[in-house]
Amino acid sequence: MRKLLLLAAPFALLAQSSAPLECTRIFEERKQELELKLERIDEQRQAYEALKEATEAMLKRKERELKQKSEELNATRAEIEAERERIEKLVAKNEELLKAIREAKADKVSQTYAKMKASAAAQILSNMKASAAAQILSTLKPKTVGQILAKMDPVKASEITLILEDGGSAGERRRER
Repeated sequence: MRKLLLLAAPFALLAQSSAPLECTRIFEERKQELELKLERIDEQRQAYEALKEATEAMLKRKERELKQKSEELNATRAEIEAERERIEKLVAKNEELLKAIREAKADKVSQTYAKMKASAAAQILSNMKASAAAQILSTLKPKTVGQILAKMDPVKASEITLILEDGGSAGERRRER
């Protein structure tokens, strides 16, 4: 029996050791599954990192482009503003020149009518529109205006007088010169 026991002992050990062998095999299979999952996770992480880097690079490029466009727009805006200011200065200068020309023209017309005889001036002004005649008369001295109006048709003279009253402040400033 002893022999039998000795011979049966390795089989008993083998029978007892098959359970750990089964566990080891299961653990090895599970280990392989986990390693495959880890590889997939690592691949996905690498893909994510590559995508993240590409996205960040694209974002930086877009930011540079946006900054460049913004700088170009600011430069264009500055150029437009400078051009606008230059044009405004030109317009102001032209308006001053136009005003000076109009004043010189009005002065010349005023001097011409001031040098005329009242009867000749009255005849010419009577044939004009009342507003144009009033504008010319508003540049003359009050004494001269009175002499001319006295030589005009009373209806036309009253019409011009009413216009002179309405625009009297502008006419008075000119007559004071």
